[in-house]
Formats: sequence, structure tokens, C-alpha cells
Amino acid sequence: MPHPAPLTRPMRRPAPRRLVALLALAAALPAVAQPVGEVDTAFKLLGPDHKIVVEAYDDPGVRGVTCYVSRAKTGGIKGGLGLAEDKAEASIACRQTGPIAFPRPIAQQEEMYSERISLVFKKLRVVRMVDSPRNTLVYLTYSDRVIEGSPQNSVTAVPVDRNTPIPVK
Repeated sequence: MPHPAPLTRPMRRPAPRRLVALLALAAALPAVAQPVGEVDTAFKLLGPDHKIVVEAYDDPGVRGVTCYVSRAKTGGIKGGLGLAEDKAEASIACRQTGPIAFPRPIAQQEEMYSERISLVFKKLRVVRMVDSPRNTLVYLTYSDRVIEGSPQNSVTAVPVDRNTPIPVK
């Protein structure tokens, strides 16, 4: 008995609307940390050492801008298990790393990234603000806590060429 011919489907290209929707979804996702490096600051006999980590975050709303955040990471047994509370100190430097482009208008002020730095209560945050009169993007990093936040903060700015006005929604 002859075998039936395999069913074949013609190759379909994704509909442009689907592609646009996927791109819009990807642009709406928060920034993801990419490790750059780390240095040990204190030796711990048990568990990982205390360290300073440096991570890069590409701004999800602005192509061509990357922020570098350095922060303390607690080691030891608690740190190794994820139970330690990291210090509320961080530094930020954002730079133009490619041609700046805006896929869509951005908010006047928007949280670009947040990461838990204690088991439950503390978060490290990076916020983007627009300084329209100077056509500049301003980035602020700070930590907050459910009960009481920290006044420790760091700020940096990325000027945008006047020929590329920042589209604010």
C-alpha cells in the first residue's frame, strides 16, 4: 500500500500587525540587568564575599542609551541564600551607546527598572525623567522600603541632540 504524501503548508510570513504588536510588547518590558563585572570588598569564610557589582541596563524606551549601575551586594551565608539585605547605596552613569531614537513617545517620568535588594521590603529603582527645556534625559537611582526609604541616591543625565526632540506623551 503506498504511503500518503506528507501534508505541507505554504510558508506564511508573520502579519505586519503581529510583528508591530510584538515589537511594542518588547519595548514595554522593563530593562533587564546585564552583568558587567564585580569586585570583592570583604572576604567571608562561609558563603560568597561581600562585593560591588556593576550591571548595564539598556533603556527600554530610548534606543541608544545604556545605564551602568554599581551597588553593594552582601555576601556571607545570608547573602548566599538570598536572605541578606543589601545596602541602600548605588551609583549610576548613563551614556549614549548608539544613535538615540524613540520608538514611541515616552512619559515625563517613568520607572525604567526595579530590583529587590532584600527578601521582602527593599527595592533598588532607576527612574527616567525628561528635562524638556534642555532636551535631556535624566536618570535617578535610589532605594525604597515599605516603611522608610533611603535618601541615598545618584543622578546622571544624557543630553539629546536638538535635532532629535524628545517625544513626551
